[in-house]
Amino acid sequence: MAGTDEEAVAAADDALYVLTAVLLTPAKFPSVLGDDYPEACAALGLAPLADGYGLVLGQDGEGARWTVAIDDVSLVAVAIASWDCGMEYELSPDERTVVAALPGWPLAVAVAAPGVPAPHDPGPEADDRPPLTPPDTSVWGPAQRRLGADEIALQWATWREQVDDSEFPAPASSGASAPAGGGGNAADTSDGPSRPDAPDGPGTADTSDGPSRPDAPDGPGTADAPDGRGATEGPQGREVADGHDGPGATSPQGGHSGIRRVLAEVRTYIDSPPPLGRVRSSFAPGDARTLRADGPGWSLVARTDDIAFVLLDEEPGEVLPVGRGPELPGLLEALDKMAVRPN
Repeated sequence: MAGTDEEAVAAADDALYVLTAVLLTPAKFPSVLGDDYPEACAALGLAPLADGYGLVLGQDGEGARWTVAIDDVSLVAVAIASWDCGMEYELSPDERTVVAALPGWPLAVAVAAPGVPAPHDPGPEADDRPPLTPPDTSVWGPAQRRLGADEIALQWATWREQVDDSEFPAPASSGASAPAGGGGNAADTSDGPSRPDAPDGPGTADTSDGPSRPDAPDGPGTADAPDGRGATEGPQGREVADGHDGPGATSPQGGHSGIRRVLAEVRTYIDSPPPLGRVRSSFAPGDARTLRADGPGWSLVARTDDIAFVLLDEEPGEVLPVGRGPELPGLLEALDKMAVRPN
């Protein structure tokens, strides 16, 4: 890095035009950066503080991209909540709260500050560290798999209404009766349901910790929000949520080895807690919760009162529904008890 950390912070703080902000906490972090909170922090070279960070993305007077990490999480949370409500909020972090000023942006931002040059990475004379860049989501991989899971969590009703429970395979001849509910035969989650056809891949990059921000030209904009309500751009659009005909069980009934592996790994989390943020619980309608679990090569999204969806690195673009069956309800309940929740 050119000069000292203090000099880099001063350079980024000099007339920083704030475009957007996101949270980086154990319960809410841009999942595109990693499977868990420590991994997401490591992607930015930050220590995984217990209370987390607020990430402020903006441009300096020369148009250079900067990401400023601050330890005043509540300030960023208030700003995000205000923007989500359509209210103006001037986010001006106190320099005493600045932990690091990082060149570049780790997420795609589709807006720019007015009256300054177009967004570009700082030159080596300002900071000789490699600038942060959004993960490549033009090809299927861990980042795109996590983005797909974000889309499903935010568009649950859209995905759920396209799954016919009667197309799940019936439980194996174990003598156990599947619980009532849903429609048709529930899947035996120990073996996993049949695999549906899914779109070519999920779309926009992620800010799992904050929905869209207003696009006012002189105010905060939007980092790649997974719900697509802001001005976002992604290499493959929003195919997971929008550009698809919906999941449908088209392969022969029977177990799916990838789903069996994921469920087995999820069960180990209950007895041996994984890194912080691997399992997260958030609000859902009624008394339900939305669960998100990630692991090496897989992501799981579920509602505690419903089914689950699994995405795998080795199954590009595929979204695999998991029926309730006799085991899933208890597994989801146990996960919810150990999951990290927003404050």
